[in-house]
Amino acid sequence: MADNAKNILFQNPALLKRLAKYTVQQCFRNTVIEEFHSGTIPDSKTGDFSDVVVKTPFGEIPWASLPRLSDEEMKLVMRHAVNKTYRFLCRLFDEKEGGELILRLDERDLVPQWDDPDPV
Repeated sequence: MADNAKNILFQNPALLKRLAKYTVQQCFRNTVIEEFHSGTIPDSKTGDFSDVVVKTPFGEIPWASLPRLSDEEMKLVMRHAVNKTYRFLCRLFDEKEGGELILRLDERDLVPQWDDPDPV
């Protein structure tokens, strides 16, 4: 990473927030989780989903008792996230690409529609 980019990274606290959001977007949001996120979500008159059940051949299951991801799906999500994070880190620590990314993030938030991270 270029020295100029390293200096900017440590001098601009907003840049670290932007980098955190961009990292999550690139490494987690843009994975197979998008496929699991698609579909129909039930409505609830009570608002807490205590009135929603899933009917199966073996009986009803309360919505709150259902896992949202199976073990296999969770493993797939984590595998995608790890692979994308690895690629992202390779890019971030590449002398040319990483410096360019830091300078772009210093200029503007690449994920402005997302909330900033909570303070440490």
